[in-house]
Amino acid sequence: MNVSKKTKLLGLFVAVIAVSVATNLTTSYLKNNQSNGYVFKGNNIPVSYTSLGGHSAEAASTGVDFTKAAELSVHAVVHVKTKIPVQVQSFGIPNDPFFEYFFGRPQQKQQQEQPMQEASGSGVIISSDGYIVTNNHVIDKSKEIEVTLNDNRTFKAKLVGTDPNTDIALIKIDAEKLPVILFGNSDSLKVGEWVLAVGNPFNLTSTVTAGIVSAKARSINIINSKMPIESFIQTDAAVNPGNSGGALVNTRGQLVGINTAIASQTGSYAGYAFAVPVSIVQKVVSDIRQYGIVQRAVLGVKMQTVTDEIAKKLKLKSMNGAYVADIVDNSAAAKAGIKKEDIIVKVDDVEVKTASQLQEQIGRYSPGDKVKITVIRDNKEITVTAELKNSHGNSGVVSSESNTAMLGAEFQELTSSQKDKYQIDYGVEVKSVDKGKFKDAGIKPGFIIVKVNDQAIRSIDDLNEAFNDAINSSDQFKSFNIAGIYPNGKIAVYGISLAD
Repeated sequence: MNVSKKTKLLGLFVAVIAVSVATNLTTSYLKNNQSNGYVFKGNNIPVSYTSLGGHSAEAASTGVDFTKAAELSVHAVVHVKTKIPVQVQSFGIPNDPFFEYFFGRPQQKQQQEQPMQEASGSGVIISSDGYIVTNNHVIDKSKEIEVTLNDNRTFKAKLVGTDPNTDIALIKIDAEKLPVILFGNSDSLKVGEWVLAVGNPFNLTSTVTAGIVSAKARSINIINSKMPIESFIQTDAAVNPGNSGGALVNTRGQLVGINTAIASQTGSYAGYAFAVPVSIVQKVVSDIRQYGIVQRAVLGVKMQTVTDEIAKKLKLKSMNGAYVADIVDNSAAAKAGIKKEDIIVKVDDVEVKTASQLQEQIGRYSPGDKVKITVIRDNKEITVTAELKNSHGNSGVVSSESNTAMLGAEFQELTSSQKDKYQIDYGVEVKSVDKGKFKDAGIKPGFIIVKVNDQAIRSIDDLNEAFNDAINSSDQFKSFNIAGIYPNGKIAVYGISLAD
């Protein structure tokens, strides 16, 4: 036998041994890993289930037990369903009372029940007697709110109050001895810490997903209001449409945030979700229950996060803090001695690294509270005391009733006969005018308000909401336009300023 043949036989022998060893190892692997959910299908590509493998020794060694947190929170998360009026168009023409006033109402149009669009989200029970926190955008403009508990009981809910600036709302159902979620501490959350998102994505009730805290104090410019407060907890827990208003909980089952938004180009989960911290939620809910409206504390500065350009200009040693771009005259900041181009780095000894963190810290206080503000000026640390004010520029309690009183008018909703007489579908009548903003603007009794800043006014609640939006505006002029008609057919538009 020549050398070539010996070499071929030796190679064949080695190949046989290799195949035998590989077969034994594969068989052993499959046998030892069946409990982990590994299977082989089709072209022998390994596929694993996307469960967390809570029963494996490896998972147990991490010390993370999601079952307890899920059990403690899932019963306190509810399914919120709403009905929202749909604006009907006739012959392609918007249902606009001004158009109908000038051109008449189409003859074919008949009085009929207004169609409703259904929407849904989630909510969190915070008291055994039926108070539930959710997102403002879940119930915004809804005429009916229905709540389904985890045990499938269904209740009609009433709206207690909303805060568009934080996208938080409070609703109430008539029930007792409900399961309640415990409040945690969102301040103590750390990036990388495990959290659970509990809600009703795509109407799949009582769904729990897990992820970690990806970032804190995140501003994403999603809240469309005059004075938005955005300091979101960012997570990679799967959150989808329907999760809004649901719970973000820590591994102890404590509420640390209200799931609100996702970063997505498709409208479905794409890796990142955002929740309002419970530190903000507690303040908002407490104020709504006590006053009916949030007592928003205002420092009176226009701010932005420190950029590299600002740091170089001011020769800063650090880029942490909120840059004061401007100061509102006679504001809390102005009276405390805060100056333009100061860098706010602390609020009552709590470090502030970004503008959104400053918003979050100030948002925890009420008008009249005195807080220590630490600023960097000329690379020196200076601490001043500021007495925070409300949106009216004083330290008193603000209420929806006091807001309406500023107008100096009484209102009443239109009757069906009035709607037919004036050929309009909605509006609120000015019943009487006394000393106040309406009289100063020249508005007379009998005037029918149809729109405020292009927002249709269908009820007194709509009017109060539009007025409160103007009150809470960051615009120093705080003005709005009122459009409507008088009984004699005269159309009028008035501009009202709330600055003074």
